[in-house]
Amino acid sequence: MIPILADALSARGYETLTPVQEAVTAADLSGRDLLVSAQTGSGKTVGFGLAIGPTILDEQGGLGPAAAPLALIIAPTRELALQVKRELAWLYAGAGATLASCVGGMDFRDERRTLERGAHIVVATPGRLRDHITRGTVDLSAIRAIVLDEADEMLDLGFREDLEFILGTAPADRQTLLFSATVPPAIAKLAEGYQKDALRIATTAKESQHADIAYRAVQVANHDVDAGIINMLRYHDAPNAMVFANTRAMVMRLTTRLSNRGFSVVALSGELTQSERANALQAMRDGRAKVCVATDVAARGIDLPNLTLVIHAELPTNAETLLHRSGRTGRAGRKGISAMIVPPKMRKRAENLLKWGKLAAEWTRPPSAEDIAAKDEERLLADPVWSDSFTENETRFAQKLLAHHDPETIAAAYLRLHARGVSAAEDLSADIATPPPAERKREAQPFGPSRWFRIDIGRDGKAEARWLLPMLCKAGGITKREVGAIRIQPDETFVEIAEPAVAGFLRAIGPDLSLENQARLTPLDGPPQLGARGPRKTKRDYDQSPVAQPKKTESAAAPAARADGPAPRKARHDTPRTAAAKPRDAAPKEARLKSKGRSDAGPPGAKRNGKPGHKGKPAAPKAPRHDASDTSKRFTPPGQKPRSGKGLGKGGHTPPKRGKR
Repeated sequence: MIPILADALSARGYETLTPVQEAVTAADLSGRDLLVSAQTGSGKTVGFGLAIGPTILDEQGGLGPAAAPLALIIAPTRELALQVKRELAWLYAGAGATLASCVGGMDFRDERRTLERGAHIVVATPGRLRDHITRGTVDLSAIRAIVLDEADEMLDLGFREDLEFILGTAPADRQTLLFSATVPPAIAKLAEGYQKDALRIATTAKESQHADIAYRAVQVANHDVDAGIINMLRYHDAPNAMVFANTRAMVMRLTTRLSNRGFSVVALSGELTQSERANALQAMRDGRAKVCVATDVAARGIDLPNLTLVIHAELPTNAETLLHRSGRTGRAGRKGISAMIVPPKMRKRAENLLKWGKLAAEWTRPPSAEDIAAKDEERLLADPVWSDSFTENETRFAQKLLAHHDPETIAAAYLRLHARGVSAAEDLSADIATPPPAERKREAQPFGPSRWFRIDIGRDGKAEARWLLPMLCKAGGITKREVGAIRIQPDETFVEIAEPAVAGFLRAIGPDLSLENQARLTPLDGPPQLGARGPRKTKRDYDQSPVAQPKKTESAAAPAARADGPAPRKARHDTPRTAAAKPRDAAPKEARLKSKGRSDAGPPGAKRNGKPGHKGKPAAPKAPRHDASDTSKRFTPPGQKPRSGKGLGKGGHTPPKRGKR
């Protein structure tokens, strides 16, 4: 290993290398293309940082003046790219390395100025890096090594075209390293097209994935999901904890709930800006926040050193996402807990996720309030503050307290003050089993003695139980439990009220028995006698206006024919369409014309409705047609004078022109 890099590892506290770091730093692999599959949290960042050292460092272990970049690191997300930049900064600090980042969400002009000043290593996301290449603000002519971190995730996020463009632009004699948790066919094809005789390295088998993570399936009742999360956070009291949800809406809901319960919590989702996401992660690192509620995409690649607890508030859809979430803890040899909140309706999915991921989980219940209280006492007794030395002011105030109160009172007051700073534990349901659907159905209970009332509004008045019930409860001072059947008829409604509540019901309504909307209530002596309901009217029935139907004249023979029975209807082709077969009414021609609004008065050839008429058929007066574009007719409120036609054009009566016609 290069001495400068070895010194940086020693100063950082590294005593041994992880399997992936040892594999990629083998002496016979110097400068060779590699395709590495390693689990998340296995030290890949330091691994590829060590692997590109022999390629970019000179014989003295230096880098020379910063100019065009020598190495390019590509990561799928902004958070992961900035995290890689921080790791490589301390690893190459002894070599005088200058690093630059090109990630989405940051000021493009600042990145351009940084690149113009020169950088040895550039860490970027695919989309922003392609933008820089297209605009000519980054020079790839001096690139010696390219690393694709989390290559499978970049392909899943749709960056394939960007990666192919970047790899095709970079020099062909470079060293290319692909790091991926899995090697699907798409990754193998990408490696085949852009790597030269790449060596495949697999450092960890699937069966031993996440050996430092304890998986737990926490069973809760369907309505105790939030309570189970709160109790898990309280019991473990982790320095850093992550709660994963599937949607942004769930992230915001959980963040608000935990914040209201006194947790120092931040949110991490795709809708936040880059500065908001950076501030949230920084708050987790410096201790201002202890809980981070995040979605899968926003938390991809995040490394928090003190993260010891991961809670899956909502189960992921596949085992790969479960492994990725859990991989936020148990990193670089540290221990961690991955807890899945499993209500009864999600038990089958949880079992499948564990089976597909080849993981063994302990099925357990969330901590109870008693468990949390006992854990608080244990932590309080083991707190290192008892062995610390105290200042003179602290000692003086302690003596002052002892002068005013006995030791038991002081200790009890301290416990009470300590309890105010933490969230109270939640009471959980003892029975989490969900009964089968047949048992969940509520058995019909007899309503008991009751009295019936009539309301003078029915279906024709658009009466509905959804507004009648709250109206009765509000007016009569009762609850829905005292209301039995509601029978809505066309013009009236019958309501059943429990007998014990009748006296108070009538007293609250008043002697006039009037309800809202001018409805009247009438007591009945017994149950109403309801007949057939008939078809329910629709909205169209209420909206249609009545249309007068003309009366039909019947001949004298028609009643007699109906008395014997309806006459058989003849088909149209049975009777020829002749005047003899279809006699006209005996009414005179003048009467028929008058019924149609016409008469024979008038000279021959007169116009009817603006058209030439037939002989003896004068034209009827034409009704004025209304034109919506004619604004000359103005509405005049009652009791006011008509408005003048001023402003309507020439003469004050012409409507204004509205464009070409």
